Amino acid sequence: MKKLRVLALMHEGMVPPEDTTGVDLREAPWKMEYDVIGNLEQMGHEVEKLGVGSDLGAIRRAIDLFQPHIVFNLLEDFNDVPIYDQNVVSYLELQRVPYTGCNARGLLLARDKAISKKLLAYHRIPVPEFAVFHRGRPVRRPPRLGFPLIVKSLVHESSTGISQASVVEDEEKLRERVSFVHERIGTDAIVERYIEGRELYVGVMGNERLEVFPVWEIFLSRLPEGSWAIATESVKWNPRYQRKHRIKTGEAKGLSPGVTERIQKLAKRIYKNLYLSGYARIDLRMDENEKVYVLEANPNPQLAHGEDFADSAEAGGLPYDRLLQRILNFGLSWSPQ
Repeated sequence: MKKLRVLALMHEGMVPPEDTTGVDLREAPWKMEYDVIGNLEQMGHEVEKLGVGSDLGAIRRAIDLFQPHIVFNLLEDFNDVPIYDQNVVSYLELQRVPYTGCNARGLLLARDKAISKKLLAYHRIPVPEFAVFHRGRPVRRPPRLGFPLIVKSLVHESSTGISQASVVEDEEKLRERVSFVHERIGTDAIVERYIEGRELYVGVMGNERLEVFPVWEIFLSRLPEGSWAIATESVKWNPRYQRKHRIKTGEAKGLSPGVTERIQKLAKRIYKNLYLSGYARIDLRMDENEKVYVLEANPNPQLAHGEDFADSAEAGGLPYDRLLQRILNFGLSWSPQ
């Protein structure tokens, strides 16, 4: 294995400290960055960390000084705007520096949930019925959208702004939640039909030839009585809440081989039709009749050791260090088309 100079880009507030004494690494907000950097160094790669805020010049200067073989892209936004991460990737392409993760076109298509759903529907991939409510415009529900509905940010990922109140059952609650997304999250809102059922995740890796990991599930049966079975911010990111309600993820059980194969093939179709590259996680819901709906595709998903993507990769025979090396290899072999 060739030893590489790796420039790791991350949000300026997510640069791990040099001394982690006394820190519970399991709950550190920069756990992903810490895991990736530490494991790359253990593998023998030379890693330079760069916290990025709103200055592209810092990236150019680091490239000039460090001369990396590849950039490991751990950014989820730029200047605190989620959809601007695609512009950083485009900048890296203009600098002719290889990078890990998804290309700019795939990021553009996947980050906007409405655009991605329209593309997938065109290719006859089932998505929940939906509508977009733009800021500054009246909230008028199309008659085809029947309650219950779930209200989300159009562009934010990681369950940002999602709580039990995100599922609404009448016009008043719909208007309230759309206003919440507009005013508190600061984005347009997407409203889609709530699909009762199991929440499934599928990891996919590759550029041309794709590898798909075992179907993963988030188990929500221990939520408080009367709760909607959705992956809220607390479900995703609050360790105390997770422990209290025994929220876990793991390989989906009870799926027939035919259903598993169908879901994995569907994940590959989604990946290809959204022009994704590198690695991604596909989020799905499956109803009681085993009909599967696509919620969204997440390019460059959470990559911390012990999180869904890494765990499903390991269940598929790819331990964490080999997963990171495979991500590097895909970045080195991909070129803009």
